[in-house]
Order: sequence, then structure tokens, then C-alpha cells
Amino acid sequence: CFLTGAAKLVVVIAIFLLTFYVISQVFEIKMDANLGHMFARSALDAASRSTKPPRYKCGISKACPEKHFAFKMSSGAANVVGPKICVEDNVLMSGVKNNVGRGINMALVNGKTGELLDTKFFDMWGGDVAPLIEFLKTIQDGTIVLMATYDDGATKLNEEARRLIAELGSTSITNLGFRDNWVFCGGKGIKTKSPFEQHIKNNKDTNKYEGWPEVVEMEGCIPQKQD
Repeated sequence: CFLTGAAKLVVVIAIFLLTFYVISQVFEIKMDANLGHMFARSALDAASRSTKPPRYKCGISKACPEKHFAFKMSSGAANVVGPKICVEDNVLMSGVKNNVGRGINMALVNGKTGELLDTKFFDMWGGDVAPLIEFLKTIQDGTIVLMATYDDGATKLNEEARRLIAELGSTSITNLGFRDNWVFCGGKGIKTKSPFEQHIKNNKDTNKYEGWPEVVEMEGCIPQKQD
């Protein structure tokens, strides 16, 4: 009887251990499957997070076609934040670069290569228009000209200065007034009016800032000059 009872006990223990082993194996398989699912989901989530929208040159909204230069520019904000001019992912003028100033800010770019040629700013409030006129006369054919106002870009402008800028393709320069915000991209030797120009009038009833209108921004693709 004692052996029979012991044998029964061994059988019971063996069954218990076998049952525990089977359950543990099934549990581990399920855990492995769940973990695999979790890891796969994590990988997909990470992949989706890493799939960012493409970034184009100068942060413009779409890529430029071949033989075009990407550009983006903005006027100054009141008399606090200077203008910014970017061409082909190179910031040519900005407050950070410390090469902007009150008045008309101008960057000259080689129309064939996209290379920066020069940057200048001309104070049209407390300065003299003569240096601006002389500089405009020195610009060579085939040069891309980008201009942006800061604070006030019009008070000292005279008819000759406006005519020279109009010859670069501007249509708004004749109406540019005190503290208007204006950005323009044209070229020396251009045969038509430039499509790249934005102008907001200084109007106390609609100004975003107390004495200045809102910032104007513009982006686009400049055709490369061909021989």
C-alpha cells in the first residue's frame, strides 16, 4: 500500500511538472509572439517617424527644375529684425550674418553659376541716394539682383534711382513709399518685367506692427542664364 501510494504521488508530481512545463512553453511562445509583434510595431513607428517630408534648398516648398536657382527672401520686420536673402541654400544676407541695414538691402548673384558677387545696403532714411545710384550703374549684364527693404527703403529714393531699379524688372519701385515692405528679384539686362516681386503698403489701419506693415516673403526658381 505504501509503494502504491508513493507511486501515485510520483505520478501526480510528474503530471504536475509536465503540465507546468507545457503551460510554461505555451506561455513563452505567446510571449515571444507578443514581443515580436511589439518589436515589429516599434520598428514601423520608428520608420514612420524618420520619414520626414523632403527639404528643398532654402526651405522652399518644392524643388526647382534643372538649370534654375532656388531662392527665398523676406523683408525686415519693422525696425527690429533685418531681412533675409537665401539662394541655392546659401544665406547671403541676414541679421545673423550681420550684413543687413536700414534701407534697401541688395545681393548680386552670377546668373550663370549662382555664385555670390556682392552684398550692400543703402540707408534711404538718413543716408544719401547717390551711392545707391552709382552701385546700380556698375551691375553687369547677366547678374541676378535681389533686394529687400528694412525699416524704410524709400524716403531718399529719387526718379533716377527708381528708373534704374525698374530697368532690372521691377514694377512696384515707382510706388514704393515710406516704410513700405518690399522684396524683389530681377536681373541686369532682363527683357521683361520680373515675376518675382512682393509689395505691402504702409497703412496705419492695416499695419501688423504699429508703424510698419507685416513682413513680406517670397520664394521661387530663377532661370539660369544661358549663353
